[in-house]
Amino acid sequence: MATHKPFRELIKPGTNFEFIGRARLWITISILLITGSIGMLFVNKAVRGDYLNWTIDFKGGTEIIYAFRNTESGAPVVVPIEEVREALPEDAEVSEYTWSETGPNGESRKVEGMLVRTPSVGAVAAEESGKLMDAFRQRFADRELVTVQWSGDRLFARSKKAITEDEAKAFFQEQSKEMKDWGEEEQRYASADEATGEYEMQFAIWGVERQYTTLLQSSLQAKNVSADMVQSYAVGARAGAELRDDGLKSLFYVLALIMLYLAFRFDIRYAPGAVIALLHDAIMVVGVFALTWTEVSLTSVAALLTIMGYSVNDTVVIFDRIRENVERLKDKKLARVVNISINETLSRTLLTSVTVFLVTLMMNIFGTGLVENFAFAMNVGVIAGVYSTVFIAAPIFLYLDKKLYGGAVTSGRERKAPKAAPAAEPNK
Repeated sequence: MATHKPFRELIKPGTNFEFIGRARLWITISILLITGSIGMLFVNKAVRGDYLNWTIDFKGGTEIIYAFRNTESGAPVVVPIEEVREALPEDAEVSEYTWSETGPNGESRKVEGMLVRTPSVGAVAAEESGKLMDAFRQRFADRELVTVQWSGDRLFARSKKAITEDEAKAFFQEQSKEMKDWGEEEQRYASADEATGEYEMQFAIWGVERQYTTLLQSSLQAKNVSADMVQSYAVGARAGAELRDDGLKSLFYVLALIMLYLAFRFDIRYAPGAVIALLHDAIMVVGVFALTWTEVSLTSVAALLTIMGYSVNDTVVIFDRIRENVERLKDKKLARVVNISINETLSRTLLTSVTVFLVTLMMNIFGTGLVENFAFAMNVGVIAGVYSTVFIAAPIFLYLDKKLYGGAVTSGRERKAPKAAPAAEPNK
């Protein structure tokens, strides 16, 4: 007959770590960490010019990834980052970007490219378009210009005398811009309108991606190295600001819905503690992002929402155990019941958290780009979530129970019973 082997316990049953008795210490530590996290935002604003390292998802701009290859063999080439920075405008941020690709013979090879970010979205920034139009008027003043307007990446002009395609290309090249070929429109632009006798022309400019590629190609041509644009991503400044505002709104909507759920799932004593714990988690993650100047993107917002969902699940498990033990352990004070409940669920909390942490840690170590960004936020969030569930949510529940229920050691929502009235004296 097979013998039953007992389960191995991470934490032995009956263990009684003191959590509630040191609640003031844990909450004091949390207040200091929250203060430091918020303070770091203002330090970044003063030193770096912004509260967080927003990506173009939130502040707008263009992001381009380049691979450098030998013009003859097509093999990846390493280009010093200083050369790339010198070739591009001063407002361009350049950083190294590495990935793997499959070679012509099926082998895996490493590509050491560059990630270029610029605040520009179109070919010409809004403040630059005015200067460009003034230069255009000055250059072609002899063509009797009637109107000159800029819209998007196009310059619209009307004149009494024609401007040839070659003349326009030479002008834009002097302004470090590249004009698109007129193509089939050349004949129409070269003919005056029969009614007005004016020439109506459009000059379309290649976007910032093409401009940067041309600058890099010219700089690396002598080395037989080509700059290949692998990926391009652009977001307008207005759209970026809207995304940032919507991301913040989504966090507050999540908090409100979670508080509503817990208020119905348990009672009003439980909800504030869980919400404050979630706010604590979010602020901790933001504080670490501010301290390490890690990029904050839409992926970071997704990670924050994931952390909140994970953390509230852990909090609900502990609250459920507290509610069960309040019914079962009616002879004990509520603070002791809460401490016992945390100890009973501690093994489950640690196993779940360590599993999630190790998985996201591997993603953080071996992942790149958005995957690494998401995993880093999750690593911080899991640690903060365990801390807040054990050391913040439960003590706040006890505090509210004392304020709302007078610290009643009774089950469920039952209030502390009033004192019995004194017995009436018998009639003499």
